[in-house]
Amino acid sequence: MNDATGMAQSVVLLGGTSEIGLAILDELALRRLDRVVLAGRDQGSLEVARSRLLRKGVNEVTVVICDVTNAADLSALVQRSEEALGAVDLLLVAAGDLGTAELEELSPERVLGMFATNAGGPAAAMIEFARLMSARGCGRIAVLSSVAGLRVRRDNFVYGAGKAALDGLSLGLADVLAGSGVTVTIVRPGFVRTRMTAGRSDVPLSSDPGTVAKAVVRAFERGDSIVYVPAILGPLFGLLRMLPRAVFRRLPG
Repeated sequence: MNDATGMAQSVVLLGGTSEIGLAILDELALRRLDRVVLAGRDQGSLEVARSRLLRKGVNEVTVVICDVTNAADLSALVQRSEEALGAVDLLLVAAGDLGTAELEELSPERVLGMFATNAGGPAAAMIEFARLMSARGCGRIAVLSSVAGLRVRRDNFVYGAGKAALDGLSLGLADVLAGSGVTVTIVRPGFVRTRMTAGRSDVPLSSDPGTVAKAVVRAFERGDSIVYVPAILGPLFGLLRMLPRAVFRRLPG
């Protein structure tokens, strides 16, 4: 159950080793976060994340091995989450695969895997948890989307297309859930300095996981449905989306 301020006390983090996801949990730990399920593929990294949250004061942290591209794993995650948490206040979707945009590296298996990680698997999980939350009449789903999905660029076109699909699904799900007591928060950061982006050149308006986390918790407090990090990216991408393709294509990567 959410606390008196409306902050989640029980959370499932899909993408349980995500730096942004864990930073959000760090912020929620300051707001009486009580129980967490961390779902991901790497047992060792999940255990490290579990220890981190326990040190932050979270009372119970359950690790669930889950491949987001595997439907059976997602079904098992829902069941394990109900057993561990009773009721899920917040599903935080942070799974992602930046992958590559090099054509010679994009085998059919690689492309399918990227789309499953960035869109298909998260979508399936969101819908399953949405059913549970709507039956209970309350809950929140927060999705780490990206401005990369608002206008797909050549330097990460497969990743951006996956995020575009996830973003669209999230908007549609929010409409389906309107009036049910369940809300959807879509987070659209720009370039974030994490392990996933290591080795890539920094760009203007970059941020870090802590900055994103603070913006997300503020959005929870205000009840915002969409949050850009930094906020200037909202109007900026509103303009970029109107550029002719020939002009947009020439923008630096």
